[in-house]
Amino acid sequence: MARDFDPGKWSCPLPLRSYPNIVLGHGSGGQLTADLVRELFLPAFRNSALEALGDAAVVAAAGARLAFSTDAYVVRPLVFPGGSIGELAVNGTINDLAMAGARPLFLSAAFLVEEGFPMEELGRLVQRMAAAARQAGVEIVTGDTKVVDKGHGDGCYITTGGIGLVPEGVQLGPGRIEAGDAVILSGTIGDHGIAVLSVREGLEFGTRIESDTAALHTLAGTILETPAAVRLMRDPTRGGVAAALNEIAVAAGKGVLLEEEKIPVRAEVEAACELLGLDPLTVANEGKLLAVVDPAAAPAILERMRAHPLGRDAQVIGRITGEHPGTVAVRTGIGASRVVPMPVGELLPRIC
Repeated sequence: MARDFDPGKWSCPLPLRSYPNIVLGHGSGGQLTADLVRELFLPAFRNSALEALGDAAVVAAAGARLAFSTDAYVVRPLVFPGGSIGELAVNGTINDLAMAGARPLFLSAAFLVEEGFPMEELGRLVQRMAAAARQAGVEIVTGDTKVVDKGHGDGCYITTGGIGLVPEGVQLGPGRIEAGDAVILSGTIGDHGIAVLSVREGLEFGTRIESDTAALHTLAGTILETPAAVRLMRDPTRGGVAAALNEIAVAAGKGVLLEEEKIPVRAEVEAACELLGLDPLTVANEGKLLAVVDPAAAPAILERMRAHPLGRDAQVIGRITGEHPGTVAVRTGIGASRVVPMPVGELLPRIC
């Protein structure tokens, strides 16, 4: 007998009942994505590795701990200031592995190409992807190619999977977070989202804004030189810092209090966000990470991060608190506080 997929019979149906069809917000990385994962995918596929809901699953195999991740890339346009879908496909999966504390080893790559897509353009994307893998020191060892009818693929989509080795002594997870822990951000936020938006919509902001896409595994390695002091790491991609910290707050059962003046934002990105009515905290990043660490170790970790090329602008931007569990708040420059909610809809679709 066929299984009944009536949403009204799902275990937690209410947030999904109002959406009989998928909307762009379900891919935003915000609240609608969380609802879809927790109420549809997680109950169907439930297992201990998946329930952690990390950037990568950590599994035991052959006496080792492996991190395993997969991601799909549908960015539009395919090439943007500072990068392309090729770099995103490599760097994004490497970063998911790195956030689990793993040393990336191997990647897979699957290409979904639209009929009529120029071979020369596909070649350039593949070369950029290969260069990003070489720079990161990983190998693309397996893959697949599919071609879909013209008008059904929007050029090219790429899916990558990755496997990495988690060193002994590295134990990351929201269950290790304690009140008083420091929240460190590795650099300026919003660069990627605004860079993609600028070329997609033909906007000019008086200066060139480039994506921050980068492989973060070596930066993560500097943070993990003192593994016992590191509670958790996340890369704030879709939904930005706001989505990542809300996920952390809910998973840890703690609150997060940020200091607005300590959050690094480039002047040109801040100006663009003001013009467009966007909060930089909700704009996507592709080369930044968040680390929750023991406050006693935060100064030493911050010093190591700032010595790394990808962590020059690192800042302690806030702390974990036992107050307002599950909620992120920010203290403004005038001493007031505001709640930073989980983004609900899709502010910038097709961003990665």
